[in-house]
Amino acid sequence: MSYHLNSNIFSSQSATTLRSLRHRNYRLYFFGQLISLPGNWIQNIALGWLVYRLSDSVLLLGVVGFAGQIPSLLLTPIAGVYADRVDRRKVLIATQAISMLIALTVAALILFDKIQVWHIIASAALNGIAMAFDTPFRHAFLVNMVPDKKDLQNAIALNSTLFNTARFVGPPLGGLLIALSGEGVCFLINGLSYLAVIASLLAMQVDPRAESIRHASVFTDLLSGLRYAYKSLPIRFILIMVITTSLLGLPFQVFMPVFAREVLHGNSQTLGYLIGAIGAGALAGAIYLATRKSLHTIPLTIFISATLFSLGLMAFSVSTGFIISLALLVITGFGMVVEFASSNTLLQTMVDDQMRGRIVALYSMSFMGFTPLGSLLMGALAEFAGVQITVFIAGACCLLAALVFYRKLPEIRKAITDI
Repeated sequence: MSYHLNSNIFSSQSATTLRSLRHRNYRLYFFGQLISLPGNWIQNIALGWLVYRLSDSVLLLGVVGFAGQIPSLLLTPIAGVYADRVDRRKVLIATQAISMLIALTVAALILFDKIQVWHIIASAALNGIAMAFDTPFRHAFLVNMVPDKKDLQNAIALNSTLFNTARFVGPPLGGLLIALSGEGVCFLINGLSYLAVIASLLAMQVDPRAESIRHASVFTDLLSGLRYAYKSLPIRFILIMVITTSLLGLPFQVFMPVFAREVLHGNSQTLGYLIGAIGAGALAGAIYLATRKSLHTIPLTIFISATLFSLGLMAFSVSTGFIISLALLVITGFGMVVEFASSNTLLQTMVDDQMRGRIVALYSMSFMGFTPLGSLLMGALAEFAGVQITVFIAGACCLLAALVFYRKLPEIRKAITDI
């Protein structure tokens, strides 16, 4: 009796956690990403290690991060306008194909021993342009794959689970591959992995979008999206919080090669374990969100997770023990993904469909576009103050932002109730 009861509870919980997979198009996308995303993280760890191996420069780590993400700040808002106008699936196929070609090109340069730092910066910038369009289109395309809005929160959480499972699995595997075969193999694996996502997008059965004739210019539509975001108090405060954390908090990941080699006196495998620890915490946070149904507690969840992220980052910055550093990064990763995924969930739930592409683009710009500015700023500061002091200051600033957000919680909750 007890066994059957526990089994039924487990089955019910599993069905709740995976409920968005009942939609065929999302199921195809899910399994395509399941194959592709680990390749992204294998390449990411190879990228940082390659730059630091070739240059021994903390500043250049920041420059590469800046080159890869600054297109998001400049282009994502425009991409969001087009995400409300054109066929989202076709654009996603194009962006994935471009990223695949870039990865395979860099792999060839490394394997034939022709790679230089400027090649890496240029490839990061080109890939950043592709991602500036890919991200808002991918987030907006979610409603095409999951037409039932009751499953939208779960789909966002499962996306985060996929991403962070890859973050957990990919970096340790990447560190091992670097030690055994070099960085070129990592780029090659990632390039080939894009085929899975492209195949899943081609296999989808998506109804053609009935587009209305638009007489407004791109600039006019962009301004209307900005006005919409500003007039909505919850959207405005959430975006400000995301911008602050992205600018000051997220760039700490750029300096993981320095922590691995200089602070913890390790190698590429040490780097893989550090990034994998962030992924482990992020994965736990994503699974936690996948089991949640209520939207009313999300503002408080954003504050608590932002506080965990900030405190974990500050403690990690002063840690010199490998095991302690791993544990602190698990906490940091948990807070990071819960904060951002909760913000995304709340925005996607509140926004009007005709504004979805533009608001998702503003979120993507806030999430990705300000990180390169922080990478460049923190890279320059770290050259003089050292990475540990720099990361500690960044964590303290993020904590201050979380406390300011906490003071706004009553207003945010009231506005959400009114909506």
